[in-house]
Amino acid sequence: MQAGLVIGRVTASRKVGSLEGMKLLLLQPTNWEKEPSGDPIVAADCVGAGAGEFVFWVAAREAAFALGGKNLTDTPPVDAAILGIIDGVNLQPWTQDIEPKR
Repeated sequence: MQAGLVIGRVTASRKVGSLEGMKLLLLQPTNWEKEPSGDPIVAADCVGAGAGEFVFWVAAREAAFALGGKNLTDTPPVDAAILGIIDGVNLQPWTQDIEPKR
Protein backbone atom coordinates (compact mmCIF):
# COMPACT_ATOMS: atom_id res chain seq x y z
CA MET A 1 0.00 0.00 0.00
CA GLN A 2 1.02 3.55 -0.65
CA ALA A 3 0.14 6.91 0.88
CA GLY A 4 -1.43 9.88 -0.87
CA LEU A 5 -3.43 13.08 -0.54
CA VAL A 6 -6.78 13.57 -2.24
CA ILE A 7 -6.43 16.80 -4.22
CA GLY A 8 -9.64 16.78 -6.24
CA ARG A 9 -12.50 14.91 -7.84
CA VAL A 10 -12.80 13.67 -11.42
CA THR A 11 -16.15 13.79 -13.21
CA ALA A 12 -16.95 12.07 -16.48
CA SER A 13 -20.16 12.38 -18.47
CA ARG A 14 -19.46 8.99 -20.08
CA LYS A 15 -17.56 6.01 -18.77
CA VAL A 16 -17.53 2.24 -19.10
CA GLY A 17 -20.50 0.51 -17.43
CA SER A 18 -18.52 -1.07 -14.59
CA LEU A 19 -17.46 2.42 -13.46
CA GLU A 20 -21.00 3.85 -13.35
CA GLY A 21 -21.75 5.27 -9.91
CA MET A 22 -18.13 5.02 -8.80
CA LYS A 23 -16.50 8.12 -7.32
CA LEU A 24 -13.17 8.94 -8.97
CA LEU A 25 -10.68 11.12 -7.10
CA LEU A 26 -7.50 12.90 -8.11
CA LEU A 27 -4.76 11.57 -5.86
CA GLN A 28 -1.28 12.98 -5.22
CA PRO A 29 1.02 10.11 -4.23
CA THR A 30 3.13 11.01 -1.17
CA ASN A 31 5.55 9.50 1.26
CA TRP A 32 4.32 8.76 4.78
CA GLU A 33 5.22 12.32 5.84
CA LYS A 34 2.82 13.74 3.21
CA GLU A 35 5.58 14.96 0.88
CA PRO A 36 4.61 14.59 -2.81
CA SER A 37 6.26 11.75 -4.72
CA GLY A 38 5.33 11.45 -8.36
CA ASP A 39 2.56 12.71 -10.60
CA PRO A 40 -1.12 12.85 -9.56
CA ILE A 41 -3.28 9.89 -10.61
CA VAL A 42 -6.98 9.08 -10.81
CA ALA A 43 -8.13 6.54 -8.22
CA ALA A 44 -11.46 4.83 -7.56
CA ASP A 45 -12.74 5.62 -4.06
CA CYS A 46 -13.76 2.59 -1.97
CA VAL A 47 -14.13 4.36 1.39
CA GLY A 48 -15.80 7.76 0.92
CA ALA A 49 -12.64 9.87 1.03
CA GLY A 50 -12.77 13.57 0.32
CA ALA A 51 -10.56 16.47 -0.71
CA GLY A 52 -7.57 17.06 1.55
CA GLU A 53 -7.69 13.64 3.21
CA PHE A 54 -4.56 11.54 3.73
CA VAL A 55 -5.28 8.05 2.40
CA PHE A 56 -3.70 4.71 1.58
CA TRP A 57 -4.15 3.17 -1.84
CA VAL A 58 -3.11 0.28 -4.05
CA ALA A 59 -2.29 0.10 -7.73
CA ALA A 60 -2.54 -2.36 -10.62
CA ARG A 61 -4.47 -5.63 -10.29
CA GLU A 62 -4.91 -5.16 -6.52
CA ALA A 63 -6.94 -2.02 -7.20
CA ALA A 64 -9.39 -3.88 -9.44
CA PHE A 65 -9.75 -6.71 -6.92
CA ALA A 66 -10.48 -4.16 -4.17
CA LEU A 67 -13.56 -3.14 -6.16
CA GLY A 68 -15.00 -6.64 -6.12
CA GLY A 69 -13.54 -8.22 -9.21
CA LYS A 70 -12.82 -11.92 -8.84
CA ASN A 71 -11.57 -12.72 -12.33
CA LEU A 72 -10.82 -11.04 -15.65
CA THR A 73 -14.46 -10.96 -16.78
CA ASP A 74 -15.90 -9.03 -13.82
CA THR A 75 -12.95 -6.84 -12.80
CA PRO A 76 -13.45 -3.07 -13.19
CA PRO A 77 -10.79 -1.40 -15.39
CA VAL A 78 -8.99 0.70 -12.76
CA ASP A 79 -5.31 1.33 -12.11
CA ALA A 80 -5.63 2.66 -8.54
CA ALA A 81 -8.08 2.36 -5.64
CA ILE A 82 -8.27 4.19 -2.32
CA LEU A 83 -8.71 1.64 0.47
CA GLY A 84 -8.55 3.70 3.66
CA ILE A 85 -8.39 7.11 5.29
CA ILE A 86 -5.30 7.56 7.46
CA ASP A 87 -5.87 9.07 10.91
CA GLY A 88 -2.19 9.13 11.85
CA VAL A 89 1.24 7.67 11.18
CA ASN A 90 3.83 6.92 13.86
CA LEU A 91 7.25 6.91 12.20
CA GLN A 92 10.15 5.69 14.31
CA PRO A 93 13.20 8.01 14.32
CA TRP A 94 15.51 5.34 12.87
CA THR A 95 13.40 5.17 9.68
CA GLN A 96 14.23 8.71 8.59
CA ASP A 97 17.54 7.70 6.97
CA ILE A 98 16.03 4.90 4.88
CA GLU A 99 16.00 5.71 1.16
CA PRO A 100 12.71 4.85 -0.59
CA LYS A 101 12.81 2.10 -3.19
CA ARG A 102 11.96 3.28 -6.70
